[in-house]
Amino acid sequence: MADELNLHSLQPAQPRRARKRIGRGLGSGKGRYAGRGLKGQKARSGSHKMPAGFEGGQMPIDMRLGKLRGNTSADAMPIGPFRTYTQPVNLRDLEERFEAGAEVTPEALKEKRLIRKLSVDVKVLGVGELSKALSVSAHGFSKTAREKIEAAGGSVTWLRGAPADTVAPRKSKKRAKARAESDADAEEPEPTSAPEPSDTEEEV
Repeated sequence: MADELNLHSLQPAQPRRARKRIGRGLGSGKGRYAGRGLKGQKARSGSHKMPAGFEGGQMPIDMRLGKLRGNTSADAMPIGPFRTYTQPVNLRDLEERFEAGAEVTPEALKEKRLIRKLSVDVKVLGVGELSKALSVSAHGFSKTAREKIEAAGGSVTWLRGAPADTVAPRKSKKRAKARAESDADAEEPEPTSAPEPSDTEEEV
């Protein structure tokens, strides 16, 4: 029969292990160099706070290996590790949450809980159908979404300006002037020269 639990019979479930006491004399086993060895970098204070991948000062392996091509700088967004991202909103969500003639803005989308943050750009995607005329303002639109919104009688407003593919290309004035001159030269008839008198004709 097991002993009853009493104050004099209490003991930890796992035996305690004595704490390691370093630098307490040669007889302790951890005196003199305190387990750090004889000199060197790892014997100094702060030696175990090196960054990950530190190789003692030699060229790290990530710098010795070849690199893949591509833009990796912060000003190369949205390419590389600094790529930006947007909050997607589908047309089917606008069909369910908004009435006809409503004005859809990022603030209205957040109020309807379709997006989380106002600090992140919003892009409208063309998933689903839209049967209402809505005035949608967002930072980006897919081509399908833009076509469906305009087909339903609504309007599209770009909050950061329309991208280059939706803006008609500007024509150079010099090129237009040169083209007009070339067209005018092509339309102008060539002057006809008068026939020269032949030697056989009699003089009057």
